[in-house]
Amino acid sequence: MKVGLWVLLACAASVQAQTRAWLDRDRIGEGDVVTLNIETDQPGAAPDYAPLQADFALGGRTSGRQTRLANGSVSTTALFGVVLTPRRSGALQVPALRVGAARTAPLQLRVDPAPVASAGDAVAFVETEVDDPQPYVQQSVGVVVRLFFATQLASGELDLATPASASLQRVGEDRTSSRDVGGRRYNVVERRFLLIPERSGPLRLQGARFSGRGAGGLFDDLLGRGTGALSARAADQTLQVRAVPDAAPQPWLPLKDLRLRYTAAPQSAQVGQAFTLQVEATAVGATRAQFPELPVPALGDAAQVFAEPPQYDETFDGGSPRLKLTRRYSIVPQRPGPLQVPGLRLGWWDVGAAEARTAALPDLGLEVAPGTGAAAAVPAPDAPAATVAPAAATGERAIAVAGDRLLRASPWPLLAAGFALLWLLTLVWALTRRRQPPSQRPRRPGDSGQGDAGAGTHSLADFRRALDTGDLDDVEQALRGLARPPVVDLDVLAARLDSAAQREALEALRRARWAGGSGSAARTALRAAFANGPAWRARADAPPSPLPPLYPGQGAG
Repeated sequence: MKVGLWVLLACAASVQAQTRAWLDRDRIGEGDVVTLNIETDQPGAAPDYAPLQADFALGGRTSGRQTRLANGSVSTTALFGVVLTPRRSGALQVPALRVGAARTAPLQLRVDPAPVASAGDAVAFVETEVDDPQPYVQQSVGVVVRLFFATQLASGELDLATPASASLQRVGEDRTSSRDVGGRRYNVVERRFLLIPERSGPLRLQGARFSGRGAGGLFDDLLGRGTGALSARAADQTLQVRAVPDAAPQPWLPLKDLRLRYTAAPQSAQVGQAFTLQVEATAVGATRAQFPELPVPALGDAAQVFAEPPQYDETFDGGSPRLKLTRRYSIVPQRPGPLQVPGLRLGWWDVGAAEARTAALPDLGLEVAPGTGAAAAVPAPDAPAATVAPAAATGERAIAVAGDRLLRASPWPLLAAGFALLWLLTLVWALTRRRQPPSQRPRRPGDSGQGDAGAGTHSLADFRRALDTGDLDDVEQALRGLARPPVVDLDVLAARLDSAAQREALEALRRARWAGGSGSAARTALRAAFANGPAWRARADAPPSPLPPLYPGQGAG
């Protein structure tokens, strides 16, 4: 008999050893809350609430333990509670939750939709405003949601569901104001969204929903009324999305307005000298991701065009996006004469008038003056150039431009490397000078061994720099400054040079300056002939004096 009693008690304990869940109510209205309770006798186990977040917002949580003594047996159970706020109306399922080694059974909850409240008959109501009920595919549609409430709010959530076959994103910050509606004073919270339909046909947009709690005032507390739940929703809307018209320009660009204008245009131009052209586009109804890149003017071999990356400025006018795009072009004419810069043209679709339009800028006509023979001063763009410089540029020029770009991007590594290289070269030079006796140190070509009659005013690096960036006057001055002592004209310089190629290069420079020769050809010849520096004669003979010697018997010494 005792054995049978213990078996019954063990069976009863096994029946009680279970995990279960229940709701305090199985039907609520939209905006109300419900409490989910979970009980388990597993020691140290706790529920995993993560699956609830798909359809519910989680509120306050509680936990506790209870010890029972029954029929000489002690049992301990744990009780958990969580407040759930449904994210939508309709038939919802509370999913099964894992608690330790067990799982709860799923539960059903019915959420009745809140009535659509209007001004004057509710403490809170919501409006949803769409700026275009018949948009085109991929058109930016502004959606404004306004929450009106006539009481203080302790908490609340305002939400607009994303419709199928469309994208929805929140833009900007909430705006607050107050209005008198139907003889009642309301506080207003305005929230803006950007809706982009992805498919033509009917598009159902659910009304925005609000759920929260009001903060009770002094009289509410005295009367015992406390605080109450608030809920409201706007009416649903159905948008009729139109397909892309057959006559629409490509790429497809549906807008409310598009304007192009020059913000910087040249008045004159010169061969080899860069001028700046800047264009601004203002589009209403498009975001940065939707707007195409402004094209680059095609000028063929008449000029080089370097396009910088565009600059964007996005704002929102009401619910519609407003985009301002600015792009700068650096143009270097290659030959004198008339230069026609074609104005930019951009096709778009006017969603208000339902017709194709073209935004265009007028052509720019310039008269390009002949250059001075200097190398083209082209600013280094921040992005790869739209038109690549011709292959006639030398390796030294390309290295200088690349170094300039790298220096603009990050100068400190280059400066550190430069200082280290200078220090190393100075050390090697000092050691070399110390090891060589004065009598064995190399002499410069043309040195007499008795010292220079004068110091040169320019170095070979100065001469190369003048070839790259200076005019022909600078080039001649640097050449004359290479001699020791400096010479006064090219004739004297030519008489002191021992290289026929260098003398011919001097003659090309003379023709370029005074006889209409090519400055580019002269620079090329000078760069090749003086690549290793000037080759001086062993001793330059002085021109004979027109006067007889003062002492005929002694001669010139």
